[in-house]
Amino acid sequence: MPIGHVNAAKFIARLLPEPHETDLGGEPAHHLLATTHADRVCPPSGHSINWTDCYASADMLPLTHKADLLLEPNGKPRPIPDHLVGEARERAERVGRQAAWIRQEAHRRGLH
Repeated sequence: MPIGHVNAAKFIARLLPEPHETDLGGEPAHHLLATTHADRVCPPSGHSINWTDCYASADMLPLTHKADLLLEPNGKPRPIPDHLVGEARERAERVGRQAAWIRQEAHRRGLH
């Protein structure tokens, strides 16, 4: 009998308990972090997964997990890929700092 695959993300709550969700940026932060993740991993030359799917896969995660997508293991923002220029590069720099703050604040609050 074949064993089906289960998407673990279905079991991860997207929203953090209040007041944490609001304090860490709420829906605007979800959008910025998911957008920046998709921009980073989908260069204009193409990617095996399209931008919309990259965005959606990040958007289903809680803020703390979205932040981790943009951070090195030490909590510092990942280097910005060369394909990001102009407004996208500026956003990636700003959102990288925001992700580091979210991770630091979540750690201080005991959130995972």
